[in-house]
Amino acid sequence: MRATYRVLAFLVAAGVFIQAGAIAYAWFTTLHEIEDGAVIDSNYEGNIGHSLHGTVGMMVIPVIVLALLIVSFFAKFPGAVRYALILFGLVALQITLAFVAFGVPAVGALHGLNALAILGVAITAGSRVPRGVATTDSSAPAAATA
Repeated sequence: MRATYRVLAFLVAAGVFIQAGAIAYAWFTTLHEIEDGAVIDSNYEGNIGHSLHGTVGMMVIPVIVLALLIVSFFAKFPGAVRYALILFGLVALQITLAFVAFGVPAVGALHGLNALAILGVAITAGSRVPRGVATTDSSAPAAATA
């Protein structure tokens, strides 16, 4: 379970990198389209970068964080549940900030800053997993070697 916890935590961090790349691609593509004469109005649906950012942020990362929270109860090392709960809260806040930012664009800055907090906590969570093999019973006899 510890290895699973580590992988899930680092997948959350990777998701933040994907998010940053997707939104940068989305808006640079949009700016390029505007320079080529496109008009952005209420009918504009965005591009593949916007879609990727929305999908990863609203579906993929939350599912990974939920899986991390479940696994944290079985990982059996100090801080496992705490970091998973912090990530769960930060991701919930991230989604809330995204929706609020559509009505109050200045909140978008908090959305970006919170993404960095998610990145930091995810990397910390994955890095804090002990690397040794967990022993369940030290009084059990050692396996015989042939």
